[in-house]
Amino acid sequence: MRHAVAAIALAALTGCMTGSGADAPHPASLAVRRLPAGWQLQTLQPPGTLQTTRPVTVLSRPAVQEPPRWRLIVLPGSGCTGFVPIAQRYFAAVRHADIWVLHKPGTNVLAGATPAACPPGFEAQDRLARWQDDARAALAALPWDGPARPTWIAGISEGGELLAALAPTVPWPTGLLLLSASGLDPGEAGALQAQRLGAAGAWQALERKAQGPQPDAAWAQGRPLGYWRDLFRWRVADDLIGGPWPILQVWGGADAAVPAEAYERFAARAAQRPAPFCSWRMPGADHGLQGADGSDGVQRVWARLDAAPQADAVCAAIERAHPRP
Repeated sequence: MRHAVAAIALAALTGCMTGSGADAPHPASLAVRRLPAGWQLQTLQPPGTLQTTRPVTVLSRPAVQEPPRWRLIVLPGSGCTGFVPIAQRYFAAVRHADIWVLHKPGTNVLAGATPAACPPGFEAQDRLARWQDDARAALAALPWDGPARPTWIAGISEGGELLAALAPTVPWPTGLLLLSASGLDPGEAGALQAQRLGAAGAWQALERKAQGPQPDAAWAQGRPLGYWRDLFRWRVADDLIGGPWPILQVWGGADAAVPAEAYERFAARAAQRPAPFCSWRMPGADHGLQGADGSDGVQRVWARLDAAPQADAVCAAIERAHPRP
């Protein structure tokens, strides 16, 4: 039961993006030698007024094709996926954008997309509220030089939980991209996933335990109670729907981690928001937007943004090509 409930919760947030090996080298010692061509790695220290936050390692690359048209900020999913080994492939269709990928503190950036375990102590420190504070400080420290350009903030699964709070930190925010992130509050999305898996009772029991008197450091279902408390209390849907930024929601029709009902429920609520909203369902694609036929939905998204990154153009093109029923 312990592993089943943990799997439900993590799937509701991010699905398969988990952590790095315990014996992996520190980024400073080895990662720079393994960087793909054109990519850079830097650790951003929080400003002096934000000493409660932790340094964030950022993987970045300037636009590889002229003219530079836009900027892309990426917040990875749950766990501790390291983007150094996969960046070249994952962002292959991004040609005209500067890219910044923020890694959670404690992540081994060499871990790749499917590492076996996170480094020691990672789970004990992993909380949505703390990661949000770290990411906000890192964004404030990024080199926002050069001309104003369209800027998209992409949240991969759990990363979507932070978008509304981080958007005000970004100069020239153009749009928020929910990649395999429903937009619902994570507690609500998790309940829908638990119901789909026939484990609604286990999910409700975990929520009751999170509301109990035990300290945050006490563990339940493979995570500290502080992690679960953040998850059940987290509110993001209303902030996304009421915010001024255009939203593009992209999801796979064969997503095993987040049920279609979660995506559709958020889309129905967001349909009447004042700012633009568009939803792109990819039939047959899984949680990573990979199709059974070998198609790569992530590259389709990047290609669409790279061709015309202005939010109104993006949503208009998607609505024409993939009209909602």
